[in-house]
Amino acid sequence: MMLFDQPPAPVNGIRVGIGGWTFAPWRDNFYPKGLVQRRELEYASRKLTAIEINGTYYGTQKPATYAKWAAETPEGFLFSAKAPMRIMQSRSLEKTGPQIDDFVGGIAALGDRLGPIVWQFDAGQRLQRDSFAAFLDLLPKQVEGRALRHVLDVRDRDFVNGDYLALARKHEMATVFTDSPDYPSFADVTTDFVYARLMRSRSEVPAGYTGEALDGWAKRAHAWADGGQPADLPYLDATRAAPRKRDVFLFFISAAKERNPAAAMALIEKISAP
Repeated sequence: MMLFDQPPAPVNGIRVGIGGWTFAPWRDNFYPKGLVQRRELEYASRKLTAIEINGTYYGTQKPATYAKWAAETPEGFLFSAKAPMRIMQSRSLEKTGPQIDDFVGGIAALGDRLGPIVWQFDAGQRLQRDSFAAFLDLLPKQVEGRALRHVLDVRDRDFVNGDYLALARKHEMATVFTDSPDYPSFADVTTDFVYARLMRSRSEVPAGYTGEALDGWAKRAHAWADGGQPADLPYLDATRAAPRKRDVFLFFISAAKERNPAAAMALIEKISAP
């Protein structure tokens, strides 16, 4: 395997990435000219420290595929992955245990490259508290001896309140911070790691975000990692998590998608600066 570059290492437990690795415009401004598509993951994983797999939302892969992806990435790199929509859109969430176990058992083939699993409930999906609570009880704490990290992404604004946060804290699961007006956006910390999607990249800015904006996110990332909670972000309630070291996952998602790899690399550089 050709090593394109020495991959960046997470700094202070902070990982920065993008959604997926296959996107045609990236072949003009991210991937080297002439790079064959089958090597794009190999390249991307040596420029970033994490990637969120979106494709698993639409259909699970065979364990051999997950193992292949893991083998193409450097030591220390992590994938997060969205759970399949066939689970997430069930009308009886409390009965999805077999599907959950099937998905988790398969994606365990990522081995030590497996990071957080994202459970996304789309806007328009009306959740019932009892069914949702029973669903959370089904999510396994570990697989094949590896501890699992779960992330809740609930987009039903009526459901996102203090009771929802209490459930996340009870189960020690993260909630997604979405820096976007299109989804519920709140930065309450509910467990020992933070998961954020940065969704404001702009086409007219070469790095997607201005240098000033990236400086702000670097500062917030370090604050989260050091156990704090940035004062300039929105919160649902006044409860603050106890200070402790945390891992932090930041993904540039959607918006001006063609700029997201540049934004991620620029933020990695700023986070790594003395």
